[in-house]
Amino acid sequence: MRLLFLMDPMDGINTAKDTTYALMLAAASRGHTLVHALPRALYVDRGELFVRGRPATVAREAGAEKGTWALGDLASFAVADLDAVLIRNDPPFDAIYAYMTQLLERVRGKTLVVNDPRGLRDANEKLYALHFSKWMPRTLVTADPAAIRPYVEEIGGKAVIKPLDGMAGAGVFLLDADDKNFSAIVEATIGETGRTWCMVQEFLPAAREGDKRILLLDGEPLGAILRVPHAKEARANLHVGGVAEKTVVTDHERAMIADLAPRLRADGLIFVGLDVIGGKLTEVNVTSPTGIQQMQKYDGVDYSSRVIEWVEKRLEKPL
Repeated sequence: MRLLFLMDPMDGINTAKDTTYALMLAAASRGHTLVHALPRALYVDRGELFVRGRPATVAREAGAEKGTWALGDLASFAVADLDAVLIRNDPPFDAIYAYMTQLLERVRGKTLVVNDPRGLRDANEKLYALHFSKWMPRTLVTADPAAIRPYVEEIGGKAVIKPLDGMAGAGVFLLDADDKNFSAIVEATIGETGRTWCMVQEFLPAAREGDKRILLLDGEPLGAILRVPHAKEARANLHVGGVAEKTVVTDHERAMIADLAPRLRADGLIFVGLDVIGGKLTEVNVTSPTGIQQMQKYDGVDYSSRVIEWVEKRLEKPL
């Protein structure tokens, strides 16, 4: 196959931890050709979608923590002539991201795109979880700063506030009704007059034990890791110092996944990361879910190859 990876620049990824790099390694090991491109490299000429990308080679020696990569000469590719597109650029979901998904509509029915562009447009990673609110902690979405303190007091005096467009823990704060910085934190998130919406979630004491990331492939659990926060940090994201630990998917979480799966499949959200704290769903990550290298390290399973194998099998069927 020829696979297009729409992603961030290669020189910014950590080859020892990056999920996209692991997927590229798996694809290369199975004999597939890789093309790397930035989202802005997509263009349309006479109604046909093209991309300016570079052939990519990746490699990692057995036992080595980090890998190598190299990019070839820039060339134009007709996206309809490629077998699959893996959208792996990080949020935020801004105008560039939205335009990318709209441009990719030009190859619907011709080239497999994971995740589906329409699904990505509809699935804000915070708000999409509200489709499954029975599995979530108590959650308020509001643009009214005055509504937040009464809500936090009602649910026990502690909560977590998040911007709707953040990633990797950016902009996430612990709210305490007794904190003199309470109003300042709210203002920093949505402004004094509520310039945008935020999500306020009930604080879960189980967060100190860890935030579980469960990767799903076509509605089925692929693997999981537990991200444990640093002693002096409220957030468990690996990007801000959280430590990955081995974990398992519980029966309760499997029931949750079975409930989510039909909607995820219907929306074309194939490769997805669930964030779960104490059995409660907090987010559904659909843009560039991470954690696969950590899962492979602890479980000894080549999950990356399972993702590429799914792509191979899907291409055996009509799009």
